[in-house]
Amino acid sequence: MNIETLELTEQWDKVFEKSEDVHHQKVQFHNHFGISLAADLYYPKKHTGKLPALAISGPFGAVKEQASGLYAQELAKRGFLTLAFDPSYTGESGGQPRYMNSPDINTEDYQAAVDYLSTHDLVDSEKIGIIGICGWGGIALNAAAIDPRIKVTIASTMYDMSRVTGNGYFDEADSEEARYHTRLALANQRTADYQTGTYKMAGGVPDTLPEDAPQFVKDYYAYYKEPRGYHIRSLNSNAGWAVQANTSFLNTRFLHYANEIRNAVMIIHGEKAHSRYFSEDAFKVLKGSNKELLIIPGAVHVDLYDNLDKIPFDEMTSFIMNHFND
Repeated sequence: MNIETLELTEQWDKVFEKSEDVHHQKVQFHNHFGISLAADLYYPKKHTGKLPALAISGPFGAVKEQASGLYAQELAKRGFLTLAFDPSYTGESGGQPRYMNSPDINTEDYQAAVDYLSTHDLVDSEKIGIIGICGWGGIALNAAAIDPRIKVTIASTMYDMSRVTGNGYFDEADSEEARYHTRLALANQRTADYQTGTYKMAGGVPDTLPEDAPQFVKDYYAYYKEPRGYHIRSLNSNAGWAVQANTSFLNTRFLHYANEIRNAVMIIHGEKAHSRYFSEDAFKVLKGSNKELLIIPGAVHVDLYDNLDKIPFDEMTSFIMNHFND
């Protein structure tokens, strides 16, 4: 297999401050589609023996310099080796054309991260988990349903991207007719893109916030624009992803086999999160006594991106370690 070698930036360009309590290094690994993935590896400076490990990604369209990196650094402080990675086609990771996504390839990205962690000298291969933030929460559950090596899964303030693409926000377009018109628009856009040799871009937060924008859009804008969580490589901070990137999500459903996940799952959402219906409906599908729904009082959706007073790192750590030791 001919694997691309990535040239990764070495400067600290995260949206959060660097901790002096953990080691940090840039690494890369590849998935089964031959795409090289860029990642930040964190682990505690004071440790003995092999470490439990976590692979982390999300939100959808975000990069490892944002929320996933913050989660990774904070959990490394608590004794984990963590891997915050850029998905295929995104950030510093490989894959052409840029700014695409795929439910299949993105699920594979998690499995590739588990491949990497399973063979790392510092990792206890029997104690590997994954975390998906926002749109990557649904992808994480999809990966957990496929890969029994994943012992614990956490979906934080999750979006089910397959459901929102097929049904619209809040299921307001959940009809055969609405989906037909979406498919027709996407098909026509494919023709236009092929004629021009480019991809029309969509998604991300607007450059100018409309006065009548819903509160959750205002929340996203407050996070992804400067100075809070803006990052130049984040699709949500800039142009967004290609319109065609959503095509395959229309006919995909992530939670179809979620009831067969045997290993532990924690789903977290904010009490005031507009996305809580994704979390609550996903939790209803899960089976077994090793599943937990954690609701954070007073928290909105983006609080679980970067609000250290709201993200329940201690509860997450306790849940993960308890079930690693099952």
